[in-house]
Amino acid sequence: MGLHMINYWKQQLGSILLVYFAVRINCAINSDGAALLSFKSAIVGSDGIFLQWNQEDPDPCKWRGVTCDLHSKRVTHLSLSNHRLIGYISPEIGKINQLKILSLHGNSLYGTVPPELGNCTALQILYLQGNYLSGIIPAEFGNLSELENLDVSSNTLSGSIPPSLAKLDKMKSFNVSMNFLTGTIPSEGALLKFGGNSYLGNRDLCGYQIGVVCRNELPSPLTDSQAPSSGYQQNKKSDSTKLVISAVATVGALLLVALMCFWGCYLYKKFGKEDVRSLAMDVTGGANVVMFHGDLPYSSKEMLKKLEALTEENIIGSGGFATVYKLAMDDGNVFALKRIMKTNVSLDRFFDSELEILGSIKHRYLVNLRGYCNSPSSKLLLYDYLAGGSLDEVLHEKSEQLDWDVRLNIILGAAKGLAYLHHDCSPRIIHRDIKSSNILLDGNLEARVSDFGLAKLLEDEESHITTIVAGTFGYLAPEYMQSGRATEKSDVYSFGVLVLEIMSGKRPTDSSFIEKGLNIVGWLNFLVAEDRRRDMVDSQCDGVQLESLDALLLVAIRCVSSNPVDRPTMHRVVQILESEVMTPCPSDFYDSSSD
Repeated sequence: MGLHMINYWKQQLGSILLVYFAVRINCAINSDGAALLSFKSAIVGSDGIFLQWNQEDPDPCKWRGVTCDLHSKRVTHLSLSNHRLIGYISPEIGKINQLKILSLHGNSLYGTVPPELGNCTALQILYLQGNYLSGIIPAEFGNLSELENLDVSSNTLSGSIPPSLAKLDKMKSFNVSMNFLTGTIPSEGALLKFGGNSYLGNRDLCGYQIGVVCRNELPSPLTDSQAPSSGYQQNKKSDSTKLVISAVATVGALLLVALMCFWGCYLYKKFGKEDVRSLAMDVTGGANVVMFHGDLPYSSKEMLKKLEALTEENIIGSGGFATVYKLAMDDGNVFALKRIMKTNVSLDRFFDSELEILGSIKHRYLVNLRGYCNSPSSKLLLYDYLAGGSLDEVLHEKSEQLDWDVRLNIILGAAKGLAYLHHDCSPRIIHRDIKSSNILLDGNLEARVSDFGLAKLLEDEESHITTIVAGTFGYLAPEYMQSGRATEKSDVYSFGVLVLEIMSGKRPTDSSFIEKGLNIVGWLNFLVAEDRRRDMVDSQCDGVQLESLDALLLVAIRCVSSNPVDRPTMHRVVQILESEVMTPCPSDFYDSSSD
């Protein structure tokens, strides 16, 4: 009987405790706090900003990053920018319907933008830029009638810009640049106030605001009272008028196709295969050769004769602003000739003085600029020729695989070349376009950094290449894409991406993870959050050592930090590579098939 009573009271006590704790938990936090705790649970990494977020608090008003209304205790501000947040945005945040400011920019958030944010109808500022968010811009954003500032730039968003955003009459700033948006920009309402800078870096957008006419679309006829600045206004037309316009459009399209075919054939015959011939005309039309340091035993006459003899068979590469030729001299020396078309002849003197500086820079891990030829319409830059080709070709286009030691050696060489540019040469140089195609390899697969200084030259010459496009998407640091201001730390970010590319054998925007809305940095952050960072290594790479792999991953993680302050200098990178990555203690080899 006594034992029975003891068990009975144990059960009663257990029930009482369950009720007590249930009441305690239910009373511990208000609804906004509960929504924020759900938001926190979706974040798998941070700099520790959530340490004081306790569910035992009656409200979240004393939590870091949170501001409340003094009377209602409802959350009005959530400011968590640049806190190294890794994870997705919980849709529960849409329950904080008194929220006025939401700042989540400069983190590593991935996944889609929750449409539930459209329930936060008091929002005035919404900053999501500089993350890895994917999917579409929710049409529900059109419900945010109080919104004044919207920035979702520098993500991997796709799809079209929702027409519902045109209803946001109070918007003062709007930025969707540096995404993968497509289609027609709504040409009415609030979006008419924002010009091209709001849409940069979305290659498949079209519309009045950026001066790009959409395919298969004709601008609507404007009356005399309608200024072009009012956008593509749609007038009511009768069925007969629509029929006439349709017929005109059809005939016009056919004529345009015919004209394009004729003009395309004409241009191809005239210029398509005569680019090299125009090079020869440049050389014979008053060109002069400048050689640096007199270290090449060729006269200007000899060089011009060789340049004039170049044919299309000598072309070994081309890019957005240059064509590269292989130039073989009679004594067996081989050079690479980079031809850059001029766009501002008045800046020749500046260009020449800058080339003189670049020609004075000599280093084991840099591609030497040996001289240049100044022709009337182009600059012909003479570089050492490297038989191994570019790292991009070796990594992604050739069948043979690079083993672990070779990859580490390439990374170290590239790091030393970049460190020299940043810290040791005079003047110091920010590269601006570190990528695998700008790392060249000699016959022993030793790395050389190429094209240093060219991005700055082309920008200063006011060519079509702007500061932002000077780099290559996928390698660019978030703050560089947003501001266009290059620094040593933006180079360090690009180098970190390069390290990930070499380790994984995947391009920064490889289809295997970009389909999930990630680039290579987003993929790394995802693997880190899943405690699977070693999955980053190329499964085809032989001889991987665990300790050097882990040390290199730590270097890459620091280099691609979203906060420039947290990135190491290139001098420090070289020190870590030499002391911790290149010479690790002997350990088991990494076998990817065992994971």
